[in-house]
Amino acid sequence: MIGWLIFFFTLFLAMLGYASYRSYNKERTSDDFIFAGSNIGTILGFLTFSAALFSAFTFMGMPDFFRTHGVGAWIFLAFSDALMVFFLIWFGYALRKRASINGYKGVAGLMKSCYGNSFAGYLVFASAFLFLIPYVAIQIRGISIFLDAAFPDILPYWSWSALLVFIMLIYSEIGGLKAIVYSDAIQGVIMLTVIWIIGVTCLQMSGGLEAGLATVASTSPDLLTLPGPKGLFTSPFLIASAIAIVLIPVSQPQFTTRLVVMKNLKSVHRMAYAVGIFAILVILPTAFIGLYGAIKYPEASTADFLTNALLFDQAVPVAALAVVGLFAACLSTTNAQIFALGTELRSMLTGSDQSNMRITKISILVFSLIVLVFSTYMSDELVLLARVSFAGTSMIAPVVLGAVMYKNPPKELIYLSTLALVTFVSSLVGIVPSIIAGYPLDFLMYCVLFVITFILMLRHHLTQKTTHEA
Repeated sequence: MIGWLIFFFTLFLAMLGYASYRSYNKERTSDDFIFAGSNIGTILGFLTFSAALFSAFTFMGMPDFFRTHGVGAWIFLAFSDALMVFFLIWFGYALRKRASINGYKGVAGLMKSCYGNSFAGYLVFASAFLFLIPYVAIQIRGISIFLDAAFPDILPYWSWSALLVFIMLIYSEIGGLKAIVYSDAIQGVIMLTVIWIIGVTCLQMSGGLEAGLATVASTSPDLLTLPGPKGLFTSPFLIASAIAIVLIPVSQPQFTTRLVVMKNLKSVHRMAYAVGIFAILVILPTAFIGLYGAIKYPEASTADFLTNALLFDQAVPVAALAVVGLFAACLSTTNAQIFALGTELRSMLTGSDQSNMRITKISILVFSLIVLVFSTYMSDELVLLARVSFAGTSMIAPVVLGAVMYKNPPKELIYLSTLALVTFVSSLVGIVPSIIAGYPLDFLMYCVLFVITFILMLRHHLTQKTTHEA
C-alpha cells in the first residue's frame, strides 16, 4: 500500500509542479496573476469549474448522504445541478456584458462600480468570507477524517490539513489562477476516474444494481422513497436546495470569476453543457457507493464507512489511487475558494499594482491559516454543511443580479440582500428560529426575496423606460 501511495503521490505532485512551472511568468501583472490572462478555453474552463464545484463533499459526503438519507440525495444535487447549467447560459452572457462595460477586478469590485457604493462591495466580500471559510474547512475536515482513520499512526490529525494547505499555497503563489486552473484540470480527471472505479467495484460487491436495490428495499425501504428515513427530503428542503445550488455562480466568487476569464461567450456556453454532463458522471457512482454502504455498513459511523468502502474494501492500487483522488478533490476546492477570497479583497483595493499583489498574497496566507483553525471544529455532516454554505452565500444574489442586469441598479437591492444575510446568519446562531410554521427559514426567505426582488426590478425597469421616453 505504501509503495502505491508513494508512486501515485509522486506522479500527482510532479504534475502539479509542471503546471506551476508552465504558469509562472516573472513579468506578470496582478491581473495576470489573478485572472490567468482571461484566456481560458472550453476544456480547461469546464474542468476547473467542475473541479471547484464537485469536491471532497461530493467524493466523501454524497456516498454517506445516499447511505443515510436515500435516493432523495439524487434530486438534491443532480437535478439542481442540471438546472444550474441552464441558468449558467444566461448569467454568463449577462455577466460578461456587464464586465466589459464596467471592468472586472472581482465580484466585490464590480458591485462597488455598478452601485457607486463601497458598501455593496463589502457586502459581497463579507458573504464570501462568512460562508466560504467554513466551506473550505469542510473539505479539509473531510480529507483529514479519512486519512487519520486510514493511517492513524503516520501523522497527527492536524498535519494532514496543514500539508494540504501548504501544497495549495506553494503552487497558487507561484502560478496564480493559471496554475490553479491547470491543477483543477488534473484533479478533475483524477477524481472522475477514481470515483468511477470505486463506484463500479462497490456496485459489483452489492450484487449489481437490481439485487442491491432489492436488498435495500427489504432492509431499509425508506431509503428508496421520499422524504427518506429521517424525513429530510421534504418539498421545501428540495426547492430551497435547488435555488441555493442554481445561484452558486451568482453568489460564490470563485465560479463568477471563472465565467469572466473564459476566452469568449461561446466557450462559456460549451463549458456550461460540459459541466452538466460532468455532474451526472460524478454523482452517479456516489449513489453506487452509498448503496453499498446501506447494505454492508448501515450503522457505521461516517469515518468507518468511508475508510472501509473507499480504502479497505478496495484492491490495493485502487485504494492508493482513492487516497490521491480524495486529496486532489479537496485540494481543488481549497485553492479555488481561498484564492477567490484574495481576489475579492484585491478588487476593493486602490493602491499600486505591486502593493495590491503583495496584499493579495498575504491575504491568501491569512485566509489559509483561518481555514486550518476552523477545520478542527467542523462536524462530520459534510453535505449538510456544504448546503448551509450554498444557502448563506445565495442571500446576496439580489444585489449581484441587479448589478448584472441594469446599468444603474436599484440601491434598495443592497439593503434587501443585507437584511437577508443578517437574518440567515442570525438563524445559524439561534437568534432567529430556523423553522417557522413548519417550513425551513431559507425556503421562506427565498419566497420573500423572489417577490420583493421582482417588484423592485420591475419598478426600476418601468421607471427607467419612462425616463428614457420622456
